[in-house]
Amino acid sequence: MMRSSSIFRPSLLAVSVSTILLSGCLSSDSDSNTSDEATPAVTGLTLEYVGRYSSDVFGESAAEITGYDPASRRAFVVNANEGSLNVLDMNDPSAPTLLDTLTVEDVASNAVVNSVAVQGGLVAVAIEASPKTEPGYAAIYDAATLSLRGFIGVGAQPDMLTFTPDGNHLLVANEGEPSDNYQTDPEGSVSVIDVSDPDNLQVRTADFTAFNGQKAELVTAGIRVFGPGASVAMDLEPEYITVSDDSTTAWAALQENNALAKVDIATATVTEILPLGYKDHGLEGQGLDASDEKSDIDIKPWPGLLGMYHPDAITSYSAGGETYILTANEGDARAWGEDTADYWGPEDPALPGYGGDATQGFVEELRFKHLFHKDGFARRLGDDMPPQLYALAKGALLNPEVFDDCGASAGDPGLCREDEQLGRLSVTWTMGYRTDDNGDPVMFDSSGTESVTGDRLMYDQVYSFGARSMAIWTADGDLVWDSGDMIEQFLASDACFAGSERDISCADFFNSNHDEGDAFLNRSDNKGPEPEAVTVATFGDRTFAFLGLERMGGVMAFDVTNPESPSIVDYLNTREDWVSDPETNLAIVGDLGIEDITVIPADQSPTGDVLMLTGNEVSGTTAVYRVVLQTEE
Repeated sequence: MMRSSSIFRPSLLAVSVSTILLSGCLSSDSDSNTSDEATPAVTGLTLEYVGRYSSDVFGESAAEITGYDPASRRAFVVNANEGSLNVLDMNDPSAPTLLDTLTVEDVASNAVVNSVAVQGGLVAVAIEASPKTEPGYAAIYDAATLSLRGFIGVGAQPDMLTFTPDGNHLLVANEGEPSDNYQTDPEGSVSVIDVSDPDNLQVRTADFTAFNGQKAELVTAGIRVFGPGASVAMDLEPEYITVSDDSTTAWAALQENNALAKVDIATATVTEILPLGYKDHGLEGQGLDASDEKSDIDIKPWPGLLGMYHPDAITSYSAGGETYILTANEGDARAWGEDTADYWGPEDPALPGYGGDATQGFVEELRFKHLFHKDGFARRLGDDMPPQLYALAKGALLNPEVFDDCGASAGDPGLCREDEQLGRLSVTWTMGYRTDDNGDPVMFDSSGTESVTGDRLMYDQVYSFGARSMAIWTADGDLVWDSGDMIEQFLASDACFAGSERDISCADFFNSNHDEGDAFLNRSDNKGPEPEAVTVATFGDRTFAFLGLERMGGVMAFDVTNPESPSIVDYLNTREDWVSDPETNLAIVGDLGIEDITVIPADQSPTGDVLMLTGNEVSGTTAVYRVVLQTEE
């Protein structure tokens, strides 16, 4: 594990921000137990499939983020396909039904719903403007009547929102992604909205402008600030928020930046930026399956390969009086202008624009074998060669002392770039190459000799996207535990079965994609199973994390009571058909592409059972699971 212990604080105070804990907890209080018989201790749990609601829409994100209101027994599900919010009757969890669809045209025209959070009879909705680079909105609706209580402007592209546990504030992660051609790049921020009077909302903004003068220090510490022409405030993109139990502190995931932002809610100020460091995939127990072109699963260490944690969803919980942050380490590349012909330029060198127009986008992702070839970059021009990379150098080399295990030698990547090795793996070209004290690349000639007249980069490490894991961090961003290759190892094992009846061997469909059938190993060269969603719940004196795997699908449950030694306790994947084309067999394939998880405590559930909702964006389904607690005899 390589990481910097540095944290960054602004030199000036910013404006204001709040925070929230995403746990869906259920806990027992021994002091309130008047029975003479002690409550049996919880020892574990299992997940059972209960039912689902289907939008009957494939591959259009018709079911994403979920929320639940116990008083009305309604689920609220983001339907990004329609830009709206589906309202489901949950009185019969085995057969949820559509009650209504809540649109946001009364807030802004051509706007879309990005996220939902429900608490205390209020439904909060994150609303993205058109275009997305314009400021968006947060709106509050009444869960029972669906009437609009109020709305207020927030930052660009509000991507996720959550209430603080005390219900006084709503926090909004304003991601602020750039336009596709990178001509417009709004600042990322966190909005802190006072919702104590839902009819009179008040907002403050925690921004990153106080860090604009610290770019060099941030980069040195491992925080990825690399958008072309972007200030720090423009480059940092809040993705997801979690809040401490006492409602005083929030943490926002800065996914592409590989960092967390710590926010003081009372002052709506970003107080620290916490670098997450990088995962060493060369160590035993931290390997991965790197190729989709083999006939067998091959999870192993790869010396020289590092993973960027890049968390998507995050959550938090308390243990031993301390707050811990859990991250679902999905990974995400910046890839803007991918579909813009001018960005790549024509393949014919005789035509204008050959080599591509760097002003029309920014793509950092490249296959390993296309980055490393003894003949250099020219052969990829007009295809997938980013013009920014071609302007930097004309080829790239692997340090043979680091990558000798896979066959690299001076000036030649050798077998490392073969499809069965690392060749198919998606990596970033933006980091890993050797630089001088000023941060400029040290150049080499094509034979691998350092030379001021050389035109080759020398990569001492190569960085892939995501860590294929769940990790636990302290409140100050120090790594406590990472699942290593535990998730892939479990999915490849004889102990793992998919389907609601648990009758399908996971290994037969290892690292499958979520939008096609018979896709064994399809995602091994990308981000593997892609941990996407995570939440926590406490039952008795034990705390469990529920991790959603976007590509392979399903929910993996961990006992995280001891943050230093979690263990897998169950896995339920309700994809039922793994061979047929899911688009033309939507009615039978089950749930694909999990995006979000909501736990419903027993005392808020329509059945008295602990329930779980999952939003599945590819199948367009909202699934309902039962959480069955195991107790001592």
